[in-house]
Amino acid sequence: MAGGIDYGGMMHRAMQGLIADVLREVARDGLPGEHHFFITFDTRDSGVEMADWLRERYPEEMTIVIQHWFDNLTVHDDSFDITLNFGNAPEPLHIPFDALRTFVDPSVEFGLRFETQSDEDEDASDDDEGGIEIEDAEESPRPSGEVVSLDKWRK
Repeated sequence: MAGGIDYGGMMHRAMQGLIADVLREVARDGLPGEHHFFITFDTRDSGVEMADWLRERYPEEMTIVIQHWFDNLTVHDDSFDITLNFGNAPEPLHIPFDALRTFVDPSVEFGLRFETQSDEDEDASDDDEGGIEIEDAEESPRPSGEVVSLDKWRK
């Protein structure tokens, strides 16, 4: 946005920061109570590091669950590292925040959805306004809860 305020970009970075803060707290203190996370990310993102067999199994998108067993959770400014158990085989993952598509904590019915450029192109004819969309969880196939959608912010 030339000469204007990029509210969409600012909101996108703020939501990534919120996720980073939550993950830092979990890395430091563990998961409190019934909290757990479903995190979906784009496996095609150039910064994603994962085992070849996982990338073959999930060539476009993967959802991980951070709940009972995870190790080595380290949060960086633009990414996080975590080791998860896949069929009794611990596998390290490196996930940039820019690769995230959804973050859901069903224990408190909270969720964020980051729109991709292709999502924006498909929706462009429906609505010329950008911004945040709050979806009704009952209409969404994702885990229950409020989902804040950041869409059409990259022009």
